[in-house]
Amino acid sequence: MDDWVEIERDERHIKRERAKARELRKTPYFKNLLQQGLCHYCKQKFPPEELTLDHIVPVARGGKSTRGNLVICCRTCNQEKKFLTPAELLLRRMAEEEDAPQE
Repeated sequence: MDDWVEIERDERHIKRERAKARELRKTPYFKNLLQQGLCHYCKQKFPPEELTLDHIVPVARGGKSTRGNLVICCRTCNQEKKFLTPAELLLRRMAEEEDAPQE
């Protein structure tokens, strides 16, 4: 039995949600988060110009541009995350810890 479900990308959804994200980036709420300079994923501090807006659940995977799904993160974390969901990130980290040499 094949338990893989193919989900096609909806380009209209992606375009619409990215436009919403661009508008939300201009709001005082997100400007304040940028000024705080804290990456959502690695919890390190960065200058605002080194931070980006990221969808926790990527729009390409059905995520929406809502305040609860958008976070501020550093470019490194954003590039490492790619199109992964939070559950996939957790599984990846667990696998990396498992592969790490034990002391």
